[in-house]
Amino acid sequence: MHGGGILVLLLVGLVAGWLAGQIVRGGGFGLIGDLVVGVIGAFIGSWIFATLGIFIGMGLIGAIISATIGAVILVAIIRLVRRA
Repeated sequence: MHGGGILVLLLVGLVAGWLAGQIVRGGGFGLIGDLVVGVIGAFIGSWIFATLGIFIGMGLIGAIISATIGAVILVAIIRLVRRA
């Protein structure tokens, strides 16, 4: 992966983590926390959609949507574990 790809991955992760923090009640996890949640969420989202055979689309918007859905799932799981 070249430098531009890593920058795009970090940007998508940051946006997805922030959006997930806004969607799931709460203010997020801070800049670094949102970035980590977004990047992990991107992997979760892409795995889920590939497993289900769902194609969201290519490009930056498709990546952000997929990563955000994965990040929302991750944030929901994190909050369930914290309550237990």
